[in-house]
Amino acid sequence: MNGKPDLDRVWLGVAAQVWHRPPGRGERALAVLLRSPGLARALVSTPSLLLPWLLASVTTLAAGASASLATGTALVPLLAPVVAGAGIAYAYGPGVDPAYELTRTMPVGDRMVLLVRVPAVFGTDALLGLAASAASAHAAALTFGWLVPMAAVSALALAVATVARSANTGAAAGLTAWCLTVVGARAATGSTDAAVARPALLVPYALLAVVCAAVVLIATATPSAPKRGWS
Repeated sequence: MNGKPDLDRVWLGVAAQVWHRPPGRGERALAVLLRSPGLARALVSTPSLLLPWLLASVTTLAAGASASLATGTALVPLLAPVVAGAGIAYAYGPGVDPAYELTRTMPVGDRMVLLVRVPAVFGTDALLGLAASAASAHAAALTFGWLVPMAAVSALALAVATVARSANTGAAAGLTAWCLTVVGARAATGSTDAAVARPALLVPYALLAVVCAAVVLIATATPSAPKRGWS
């Protein structure tokens, strides 16, 4: 029409060429497990599961463990929710995920991609946090105490990222909310680790996680129109 190229057809051609990259052994195994080569490709291309991001997460938690040993203050439980919240926010994709535009051409929707990516990112960050906590005797008593607030911060970050269609906004929301929680808990109790050590906070954390998860499911219920440019 009017000499304009069929951009949809051109984009599909580009996507087909990029997706044509031969999968590795790990990706082939995931394709069998997930019963979808497309979901396997989406999982292995998750930004927060790529090596640079994982190295940054390990470095952050290792620094927290070292500081805990040096100061006697359990810092890993306070850092783990931040690491996980940022990682979960960047599991959404627009503007930061090299494969996001390609996932728009897949027959599965955003919700299915998130249902695959989010548990993988959360599980990886939880294992890293557990390893860092185990390395610090001062954090041993709180090894599992931060898992619930970690889930709450992650769910909040993902909900904001999904609604705002911006991973940066989601990560900032999760970080801000957690910082305010830690500062408020310290002001109320005088304890640095009160945000993860007080059992009374577990119910509010769990409720927040459930509400934010519901927001994500609602926001991804209806497939949005395909986007051809970066967000």
